[in-house]
Amino acid sequence: MSPRRIWLTGASSGLGAAMAELLLQDGHRLAVSARRREPLEALATRYPGQVLVVPGDLAEPLQVRTIGEHIAQTWGALDTAILNAGTCEYLDARAFEAAMIERVVRANLFSASYCIEAALPLLRLGQQPLLVGIGSSVTYLALPRAEAYGASKAGLRYLLEALRIDLAAEGIEVTLVSPGFIDTPLTRRNDFPMPMRWPVQRAARHIVERLPRRPLEISFPGPFITTLRLLARLPGRLRLALGKRLARSGPTGEEQP
Repeated sequence: MSPRRIWLTGASSGLGAAMAELLLQDGHRLAVSARRREPLEALATRYPGQVLVVPGDLAEPLQVRTIGEHIAQTWGALDTAILNAGTCEYLDARAFEAAMIERVVRANLFSASYCIEAALPLLRLGQQPLLVGIGSSVTYLALPRAEAYGASKAGLRYLLEALRIDLAAEGIEVTLVSPGFIDTPLTRRNDFPMPMRWPVQRAARHIVERLPRRPLEISFPGPFITTLRLLARLPGRLRLALGKRLARSGPTGEEQP
């Protein structure tokens, strides 16, 4: 893939940081966003001339607008936007907290919407524009304690799939990434089994290598995704019985599957 102008959010750690390294090694120019400036500056030091540091809180629309304006003033256009930033909190239904739903939806869905608003005018000026959103395999099957995270990622899936239709006439393609468990600082806090968990470098390479093909969806690991999809086809009562077996009591946290 020829060098592209790419905006990558959530680039300071985990999957975003791993993808940033691979994209920069491939010679692309990268505008990197996250709340923490220091890791972004470190990238710019290691890859002089390739990195545009545009930090900010992506849940704040004014900050996202400023980031978009900075990219526009510096590059004039975008070829790819990869919306990777996000978080997760697990819900305890015995103490249902609507504020948690709001926090997670704002971080995962609203922030992506703000970024799309800023990115689309720049993608319209780019070469073979591509919009990429990092979703989750949790959208295939409802799981216990994942109410907030799953709802936010299901919303992101619908948003991107509908946008794919509406942007097709403009030549802007949309790829949704639906990963299973990835070994990141966030998932290491999880206190439950994470089947078929991939190392972050493997996951990042799997995504980056497939982006030039501009697929509708990138999902992995294959056996895990297939299992979830098959379980999702079970009758509702059987899915409920399965979910009840998976459910357990325990404290909530801020881990991301």
